[in-house]
Amino acid sequence: MIPRDPEQLVALAREGSRTALARLLTYVESSGPSHGATAALAYARPAPYVVGLTGAPGAGKSTLTDRLISVALARGSFDGEGEFDQVGVLCIDPSSPFSGGAILGDRIRMQDHATNDHVFIRSMATRGHLGGLSLAVPDAIRVLGAANFRFAMVETVGVGQMEVDIASAADTTVVVTNPGWGDAMQASKAGLLEVADIFVINKADRPGVKETRRDLEQMLELGHHEWRPLIVETVASTGEGSEGLWEAIVQHRSYLEDGHINEHRRTRMRRELDKVLSAMLRSRVAELARGEAYERQVDSLLAGTTDPYRAAEVLLSEG
Repeated sequence: MIPRDPEQLVALAREGSRTALARLLTYVESSGPSHGATAALAYARPAPYVVGLTGAPGAGKSTLTDRLISVALARGSFDGEGEFDQVGVLCIDPSSPFSGGAILGDRIRMQDHATNDHVFIRSMATRGHLGGLSLAVPDAIRVLGAANFRFAMVETVGVGQMEVDIASAADTTVVVTNPGWGDAMQASKAGLLEVADIFVINKADRPGVKETRRDLEQMLELGHHEWRPLIVETVASTGEGSEGLWEAIVQHRSYLEDGHINEHRRTRMRRELDKVLSAMLRSRVAELARGEAYERQVDSLLAGTTDPYRAAEVLLSEG
């Protein structure tokens, strides 16, 4: 019988229980009464190194993630010292309009690793979060760390634009593009330059690779980078270029380890704290909206005796 107590579950997850790990992730995803206790235990443990993959729909992110799982397991480390023997993957899927749960499309593309004891794949729903990342993702990453995962990947849902939200959860952010996407990249130039540590031109066996690389390089010339994003070509369907992508990830990690990782992670922690504060404030506003004081302010607005700003100040001071 799997316990429900978060502390017992963490102990079991550290011993390798995937059922215990799954229950802990359910706790942080559902924001139920056990969420706080689970988060407290998880944040007391070291976080894994996180690679985030993002990009527009159809770019091949899931297949590329599948290939990276194989490379990561084969390497077992970033620097040859045997840092990890398991890989955690969080696939941020669109929410079902009926159940609110993840549609699981990404996990279907990773069936080669579904029965591998060294791989844990979890689909998480966006639950309407427009940036493409569930608010529970940072907590889920820390849960993986508490379960002794030293390396994890987060693959974001494609929402029709290059997402920037992944930068708040990843140490290394990989933006996946395809040949012929020059116009789309120009349209989202600022976001791409802000987010990407590595650009991948996937499906590089198709025409237009040189032009896409040229467009990316021209974009990078316009930016100011302490770290200039690398450009890697891959064909995820065959695995071509996967090793090169891994080497690019290792190179970026080395850059971070060379005096930049603390600043990088401090920025991440600020973003995580901002998200939690925003969520708590939204919850507080929803609570205020159900009270009598709120309705009195609405009546005052209708009567023209106040304005929305003064009404909000009154509600916040009373709350």
